Amino acid sequence: MTIAGSDSGGGAGIQADLRTFAFHCVHGASVLTCITAQNTQGVTRVDAMSPEAVTAQFEAVMIDMRVGAIKTGMLLNQEIIKTVAKKLVAFGCGNVVVDPVMVSRAGAQLLDDDAVKTIREQLIPLAAITTPNRYEAQILADMEIHTLEDMQTAAQKIYKLGARSVLVKGGGFTNELKGIDVWFDGDRLEVLQTEVIDTPHTHGTGCTLSAAIAANLALGKPHFQAVQDAKNYVTEALKYSLAIGQGQGPVGHFYPLLNRG
Repeated sequence: MTIAGSDSGGGAGIQADLRTFAFHCVHGASVLTCITAQNTQGVTRVDAMSPEAVTAQFEAVMIDMRVGAIKTGMLLNQEIIKTVAKKLVAFGCGNVVVDPVMVSRAGAQLLDDDAVKTIREQLIPLAAITTPNRYEAQILADMEIHTLEDMQTAAQKIYKLGARSVLVKGGGFTNELKGIDVWFDGDRLEVLQTEVIDTPHTHGTGCTLSAAIAANLALGKPHFQAVQDAKNYVTEALKYSLAIGQGQGPVGHFYPLLNRG
């Protein structure tokens, strides 16, 4: 199940998550937190769902289906974050992947300070795996991140917030750290590196990665393997990214069909 916002352009959010689930051969359910008017060039409007609507969606799925894993994406405001955290606790959800959507890849903060504080204190401790980008990791770890050693330190600090494992993503870097992620689960501190794909069409990569991790967890894979396989999926999807619209296009989730052909 994905708990996130809708992207009218189809590149990120709920739309990217459900496509990712489908191409991992798992059924996707959804809890909509907000509706955005956006395309490849940006976001022009955001409308929040009420906490009551979020609760109703969450309960409707959970009381009827066996949910193998959950990912959270854009939760938009403090009320919704608190609502989601409360429901995750109430239903005893275990395989929770928290994509702490707070700051864009370019460094623009997307949530107010109160909402960020709530993610840090109420949502991160519920995460089986959390996947902050460089700027989100800086906020969560309360430090600047410029080097690989900084990424490693940040991962260990975020782990202490209560997440069972942490993946600090380096996709926002423009130097030699681009494409390098750092994993820490309390025992293993690993540097993960995949092929860097030279494309401007990377919209939805963060959503896709966390959704792929959740899908792999639902399939019963161990945490570290779920992350490795998810990174490989995103890398391949970037090779088939779509030059649609007049801005930054999305990744090509459907590449497995092309390879079969």
